[in-house]
Amino acid sequence: MTVTIVGSQLGDEGKGALVDRWGGDADVVVRYQGGDNAGHTVVEGGEEYKLSLVPSGAVRGTIGVLGNGCVVNPRTLFTEIDGLRDRGLDPDVRIARRAHVIFPYHRVLDGIEEEGKSDDDSGVEVGTTGRGIGPTYEDKAGRRGIRVGDLLDPDVLRERLEYVVPHKRRVAEAVYGLDVAESDHADAFDVEALYEEFVEVGERLADDEMTINCSDFLYRRRTAGDRILFEGAQGTSIDIDHGNYPFVTSSNPTAGGAAVGSGTGVTTVGAGEVVGIVKAYLSRVGAGPLPTELDGDDDEAALADEIREKGGEFGTVTGRPRRIGWLDLPMLRHASRVSGFTGIAINHVDVLADLPELQVCVEYELDGERLDTVPTTTQRWARCEPVYREFDTWSMGDWTETEYDTLPESARSYVEFVAEEVDAAVYAVGVGPDREETIELANPFEDAAD
Repeated sequence: MTVTIVGSQLGDEGKGALVDRWGGDADVVVRYQGGDNAGHTVVEGGEEYKLSLVPSGAVRGTIGVLGNGCVVNPRTLFTEIDGLRDRGLDPDVRIARRAHVIFPYHRVLDGIEEEGKSDDDSGVEVGTTGRGIGPTYEDKAGRRGIRVGDLLDPDVLRERLEYVVPHKRRVAEAVYGLDVAESDHADAFDVEALYEEFVEVGERLADDEMTINCSDFLYRRRTAGDRILFEGAQGTSIDIDHGNYPFVTSSNPTAGGAAVGSGTGVTTVGAGEVVGIVKAYLSRVGAGPLPTELDGDDDEAALADEIREKGGEFGTVTGRPRRIGWLDLPMLRHASRVSGFTGIAINHVDVLADLPELQVCVEYELDGERLDTVPTTTQRWARCEPVYREFDTWSMGDWTETEYDTLPESARSYVEFVAEEVDAAVYAVGVGPDREETIELANPFEDAAD
């Protein structure tokens, strides 16, 4: 059986907490796209684990797989694995040989390209993490990429580097005006320096037996009866095909990406559960439209600050404060339709407690027309005016129960309204960051289909 976890908004929905919780019932947890731009935080017994590449299930001791749809920075990977080992864990991480490798030149180019966008009038500054994700996917599509499997053969690695590095150096110098030889990034464009570092990476991967033929590995595990959980990074509205382009990531966080990014058949992924993770309000790091953003008068700014502080809305990877907005149902309807949610989990319900007001965007108004879903172009989305429905607020007080029926009635009404609007059952409600602060109504590995 398979379960696919999908972010239903703009990322930062708290996917890691659900992957951690249900990952304990899985035998294998698979990241199927993205790279170390995808921060996720897992809290267990008050202990906080901040990860950006290693699958969240590593904290639960399950096998973690980085699928062929991922882009892998070996420096980050080894740092996270070694850090978990230093804290007494023993993560078992496997990497698809078809996954692409992030090299230092990708990070350099990412930074100077984004800096260039911020200095012109294009209006397309995306707000990347600067970790080389986009340039690595560009090389993948341009057939200039270097894959994990290439690191295992020194002759192939050298051949690939001798092909691609001069190209990257020319781009840095001719397009962006970087004097590579005189910069701090000379080694990032030096074939010998890169070869020496990454041939050692290949040796460690081989010595630790970390690389796999991902499709074959998962097929054999599944046919042996293993439960597989697919973990998406980021969220639907920054999916490169289905998000608000160009303010998007470079891969497909939606459920279809689980099949493509792991080599698992679409009939297998489609026959399993697809759980959309919803934050009870909206947050966003970086540029792009956010129709329900609380960015108006002083009262709205104060409300955004209160939610931001209560929810810890600062990027796991960047530390940047996130933009805050009310829950956006047109966005959620789009996410549910694109991925085919069988259920949802709504996180951060506790953050909305004790607010002076609570609203939900139920529709947009655009040029005198009402819309119940996100327009296909970002320009039209940016012009949408939210149509709100007001909800009764609630107080958690000294609430310490972990049963759904004991939640304040107003909170339950809010949760059930959202579920009805996206036509999916409620599988879980998050009322705090710790694993034990997730109220589970259904376990998708066991009884969700009931």
